Amino acid sequence: MSRWIVLAIPVGGVAEAYSDARTVAEFEGSTEDAESALLQAANTYEHGRWKVRRREIFKCSGRSYFVRVQGRTATYSLLVQLAELVHDSDAQPAVKPIS
Repeated sequence: MSRWIVLAIPVGGVAEAYSDARTVAEFEGSTEDAESALLQAANTYEHGRWKVRRREIFKCSGRSYFVRVQGRTATYSLLVQLAELVHDSDAQPAVKPIS
């Protein structure tokens, strides 16, 4: 089972104070579970906005979406991406190195 995170990265229309990438979800699961979580995040994540009037979702790849959200007074955009853990320095090696 792989470990995954879903990231929301603002790319336009947000103030400097809110321009950092955010981890929307972190979990263990299959590739299918991860792709489902990615699509759910693209459909629901609002980056702190509560009055969404329109949401446009553009598929960039199987692991990323460009999301444009029109709020009551402004429009902003995000890149929602899926990332799989490929290395963890704290993890125990599956096989002990040969000495």
